[in-house]
Amino acid sequence: MSKLCFVGIGNPGAKYEETKHNIGKDWLNRICNELNLEFILKEKLEALIANSSQSDFIMAIPTNFVNNTGKTIQKIMRYSNISCEDLVVFHDDLDLNPGEVKIKFGGGHGGHNGLKDIFEITGSKNFYRIRIGIGHPGDKSDVTNWVLSKSKPKDKILIEESFYDLSKVFKLICERKFSEAQLQLHT
Repeated sequence: MSKLCFVGIGNPGAKYEETKHNIGKDWLNRICNELNLEFILKEKLEALIANSSQSDFIMAIPTNFVNNTGKTIQKIMRYSNISCEDLVVFHDDLDLNPGEVKIKFGGGHGGHNGLKDIFEITGSKNFYRIRIGIGHPGDKSDVTNWVLSKSKPKDKILIEESFYDLSKVFKLICERKFSEAQLQLHT
């Protein structure tokens, strides 16, 4: 069985640090810290890469913008000889309330430009996602400002609790026990 590749979506630069759109990148960074893994810049891949100590999975944070995530993922797939089914993409999700986390395989992009780019570049929707709820601003015209802003303090608390819940099932995800991990997230 090939190794998993975890990808955290986010924008580069201090301007975007801790914004809702960077939550996938932020969570993957935190998981790496908990596992004592260190990211190394791989310029050819346009990503920061960390390998697990047993080399059974890869962590990747693209160094380009969310809207160009597909290009980086395609490079990582070629370099590491993995398929879309080996991807686990961490991303923000407007359709989930702050503090909700869902594991999903396949499906649509829900308007997420990073996912759209992955679909277009790789030609596939068949990968796993860790959907991290950031809530919706209520009006479609406010979405860009919403995702590029920081979460409110009460939402940060809910998001922090959901990160803790996900970290407890991360080992199951690494073992490809996605259904079991999802079940534990909801109990």
